[in-house]
Amino acid sequence: MDSDFDVNEELKKLPARPGVYIMRDAADTIIYVGKAVNLNNRVRSYFRANIGRGPKIDRMVSLIARFEYIVTDSELEALVLENDLIKEHRPRYNTMLRDDKTYPYIKVTVAEAYPRIFFSRLMKKDKARYFGPYPSAHSVRETIDLINSLYGLRDCNRKLPGDAGKERPCLNYHIGLCCGPCIKGKVSREEYKERLDKAIEFLAGNYGPVIKELTARMEAASEAMEYEEAIRIRDLLEHVRSIAQKQKIEDTNQEDRDILGLARDEEDAVVQVFFVRSGRMVGREHYYMKQSESESDESILTSFIKQFYAGTPFIPREIMLQEESSEKELLEKWLSEKRGGRTYLITPRIGQKEKLVELAKANAATALSKDREKIKKEEGRTIGAVRELEDILGLRGLNRMESYDISNISGFENVGSMVVYDRGKPKRSDYRKFRIRSVKGPDDYASMREVLTRRFTHGLKEKEEGTDNGHFDVFPDIILMDGGRGQVNIALEVLDSLGLDIPVCGMVKDDHHRTRGLYFNNTELPIDVHSESFKLLTRIQDEVHRFAIEYHRSLRTKAQTHSVLDDIPGIGDSRRKALMKAFSSIEEMRNADAAGIAERAGIPLNVAESVKKYLEGEEK
Repeated sequence: MDSDFDVNEELKKLPARPGVYIMRDAADTIIYVGKAVNLNNRVRSYFRANIGRGPKIDRMVSLIARFEYIVTDSELEALVLENDLIKEHRPRYNTMLRDDKTYPYIKVTVAEAYPRIFFSRLMKKDKARYFGPYPSAHSVRETIDLINSLYGLRDCNRKLPGDAGKERPCLNYHIGLCCGPCIKGKVSREEYKERLDKAIEFLAGNYGPVIKELTARMEAASEAMEYEEAIRIRDLLEHVRSIAQKQKIEDTNQEDRDILGLARDEEDAVVQVFFVRSGRMVGREHYYMKQSESESDESILTSFIKQFYAGTPFIPREIMLQEESSEKELLEKWLSEKRGGRTYLITPRIGQKEKLVELAKANAATALSKDREKIKKEEGRTIGAVRELEDILGLRGLNRMESYDISNISGFENVGSMVVYDRGKPKRSDYRKFRIRSVKGPDDYASMREVLTRRFTHGLKEKEEGTDNGHFDVFPDIILMDGGRGQVNIALEVLDSLGLDIPVCGMVKDDHHRTRGLYFNNTELPIDVHSESFKLLTRIQDEVHRFAIEYHRSLRTKAQTHSVLDDIPGIGDSRRKALMKAFSSIEEMRNADAAGIAERAGIPLNVAESVKKYLEGEEK
């Protein structure tokens, strides 16, 4: 217990109100987050004599150095805050959902004159129509490809019908994958809408009409001895039937529901989810939970519901469970508010619904048995490697790690890269690129100083303003520098100037530029080159180098394809293309007058005058 923290005195101050409590250990690391209807009663219960709360809670209580709490107006607010804090801090003693995924949707841009169907990771509040979420990105892309093959819908970014006829049709049109709405007068909006309506019907799970139509077309092509076309249609038909076959569960009520089943052993727990949309099963997925044997099935499922549905924008009308949650009413209220309509937690005991829950439970047991070794190996590579690194450095809670690199190949401009690893896995959505502004020539130290200063200045500004425009507001638990004392000192100087206290660790190289140890707190620490922590650091080094070099290469390529037209004020991508199409060379454009440029390229006269003036100035 923290010597400055008097637990008895602090317990007296606890209010009898709803809220969230936070337990910290001697290193001030958050080890547990919980919610309470009554903070006074709930927090006091941890410090009473053991009343059968289990070994996991006993171990947690023995590590508590201090606690803090946040009062809320209701238990529902406490639930939301508890979820946010657990997701941010991932405390050691909370039952945790190991998988942190985003789930793909199929998006139909129905508000457009000629709508498109494409893959989306987000369901936004826009005028589009969404199908999903689906557990497999591969199946989503496969379905979209099939729909475009069947109905010839466009996947380009042209603004139609305004851009119709301005450019030649793309390859998809020539190989029969698009009906060509970009060709003026080729496809009416009414005809295109008929195609789209059939595609939406297909996405809604009605496969009968397309199977019937394809069968008739295949037979007609065969009778006409158009065998290649018949084979192509046969392959499409088999693809449609394979997708239809996957829809094992049907429901005449056409409901959206998730079916949850749990299996567990002494160490691991798996929750299997069947996703049923509009009465048809669109997929399934299993998720691993960190748990202890003293926890009940009900407790694990309740933790899963909180964490899983806090992270997905789609909430079904029904969630079917094998164990009724002790927080059923609260969870239903929270889920209903997120959904914008009533959501029910159901625990069926008889009939078809009970059999579906048992099926999900059996699938969870299969996954637990089949994937146990794979899970252990992956944990060793990621979380296990992070734990090893924590032991070497004497730190705890190294969830988010950031690493930086500078690239200035062949004297071409300097660039910086930032990669992020979260619990031992790359978090590519948080990677960032920096184009160095203040340094000319190959000065890695000065470039690194600029990159770090910009990164953390942005972060502090976002925290102050309460925004996350650049997503810099989340700071790392440790910074890994691809170098020794020099690079570490640069980072420490930047952090000190900004009033930040973040551990910085350098990776010391040998004569062959291989990591031989870690530089931390002015000391070189040895590291076993065969350990998982060493392998993790190597992956991080390779990734930050790759990301920097990739960015550098893209800038060099862009510079090589740069056109003089890009430097003219008022000339964007569309006008540049129009000019290049109208004139065979810059010299021909320079010899034309402004009126001729405007007429041939179809641009305003004042813009053409700017082009003429710029080209004449360049010639001089």
